[in-house]
Amino acid sequence: MKVPSRPIVLVMAEDDPEDQMLVRDAFKEARLANRLVMVSDGEELMDVLNRRSGYEDAPRPDMLLVDLNMPRKDGREAIAEIKADPGLRGIPIIVLTTSGSEEDIAFSYDRGVNSYIRKPVTFDKLVEMVQALGRYWFEIVELPPN
Repeated sequence: MKVPSRPIVLVMAEDDPEDQMLVRDAFKEARLANRLVMVSDGEELMDVLNRRSGYEDAPRPDMLLVDLNMPRKDGREAIAEIKADPGLRGIPIIVLTTSGSEEDIAFSYDRGVNSYIRKPVTFDKLVEMVQALGRYWFEIVELPPN
């Protein structure tokens, strides 16, 4: 398996502070040495991606984890905006949400997301999911150049 030459930068758009904390803890438990940047909604995600509003020095993320249901700008709007931007559309997007709606799944894949994952209901399952993400995305897949 390949070893990344540098830590992978992930940005997670998640409005629930408890879910943010659980994901951070799951990354630590899974021993993934990647940089995880948390934002609270799609508007803040776009600020990071466009390096504005206090994020001028933000690194370009290698991957995005996006919840669909957020205030201000939800994940659907952010995904559509990202995929419409030639400078951003190559960043892999993983939807991580509680929604199992067929409409949300179809929308996400129609807009070009790379994976759609329902949030696990237990911390142990969340850690397993993060470990699987790490194995697949950071050891097997070749990510686009940053």
